Amino acid sequence: MEESEVQKRTLRRISWRIIPFIMLLYFIAYIDRVNIGFASLTMNKDLGFTASMLGFGAGIFFWGYFLFEVPSNLVLHKVGARLWIARVMVTWGIISGAMAFVQGPTSFYVLRFLLGASEAGFFPGIILYLSYWFPARHRAGVTALFMGAAPISTALGSPISAALLEMNGVLGLAGWQWLFIIEAIPALILGVVVFFYMTDKPEQATWLKDDERNWLVSAMNAEVASKAAEAEHSFIRGMADKRVIALALIYFGTSAGLYTLGIWAPQIIKQLGMSSMMVGFLNAIPPTVSVVAMFFWSRHSDRTGERTWHVILACLLASVGLVIAGNASGVVGLIAALTLVNVGISCAKPPLWSMPTMFLSGAAAATGIATINSIGNLGGFAGPAMIGWIKDKTGSFAGGLYFVAALLVFSAVLTLLLARSQNRKDAVVCAQAAGD
Repeated sequence: MEESEVQKRTLRRISWRIIPFIMLLYFIAYIDRVNIGFASLTMNKDLGFTASMLGFGAGIFFWGYFLFEVPSNLVLHKVGARLWIARVMVTWGIISGAMAFVQGPTSFYVLRFLLGASEAGFFPGIILYLSYWFPARHRAGVTALFMGAAPISTALGSPISAALLEMNGVLGLAGWQWLFIIEAIPALILGVVVFFYMTDKPEQATWLKDDERNWLVSAMNAEVASKAAEAEHSFIRGMADKRVIALALIYFGTSAGLYTLGIWAPQIIKQLGMSSMMVGFLNAIPPTVSVVAMFFWSRHSDRTGERTWHVILACLLASVGLVIAGNASGVVGLIAALTLVNVGISCAKPPLWSMPTMFLSGAAAATGIATINSIGNLGGFAGPAMIGWIKDKTGSFAGGLYFVAALLVFSAVLTLLLARSQNRKDAVVCAQAAGD
């Protein structure tokens, strides 16, 4: 469908206003979420943590997410993104900085859980926020740009985190303590900026011209109305929809893969005898490649309107990469395998996140997105925790990597089953319409 001049102008203006800013927010969120991976290079020895302790503590973050994400997203839907995202960022900045004062396993577990609880609602809140501003057929592309902040934060954050470890002994603090303190500061600052910069809804966008605002409000209202026939707007519908549960289980596998990389990749590279600084630079290579791949993959998904196979093929690629990583014995082979994993995980997420808002809106979309993210993100517990446990039992990362690879195959199979079920449902609806 040909876009009018006002459509193009409006989409361009809201893209420049919103996307770079939310990318910056996610950049900081992801660093604070996974910087434990680099801190562990020295923190484990200082505090006597085993691989199982690290994996469990890193993963318990997602239980906080799981318990508080749906209510957090409902609050955001009611009070607006500007106020709630600001609250989320300030709270997680404080707790992330407090990680510098961990004394042992118990305080580590408690603070990681609280970090997850405080950050709950940020990611699904932004996904919901994008559905207020961008029509569905543009959403995979803008979601990809937003989610590109995760691999970018790994690419840029890895050398920074490695450099902060070199501050060991400054003012009597360990390098890993400085890492947590310094990397928490941007969240506190940006939390204040969010309150003054973000706009909750298109109706309030005084920075748009009148014709741009009128077109956008009309387009988004029409999209909500078109979904009303299929999707109830109650939050119960968002929780109970079978497609939401299926998407949550699919996301479980991709989350296990993502946080396996975020938490354990530095340790996996380090075991080959690399210095912390070299680990930082090597760990930046795979996500750099994945950013480019994700951009083109999501653009292709938007252009063709196809979501299912864009998710399936990406999950299978990541699974293959994990199997290869489990058998890699050299630096080149390992980095190549981790690159495949990064590309697969990154490419699967934008088309996957374009699916729920195709059939849900309003409060149902708020709870549906939060349900997918909260249940799905438990993969971020299962993957890292299993890898740590298997590493302690076997002395190798291989078994844990194979476990996560199997989860990604499960995600691919479930995506295919979901698509076939939806196609059958659509065929029945079309047949009934024809009969009428």
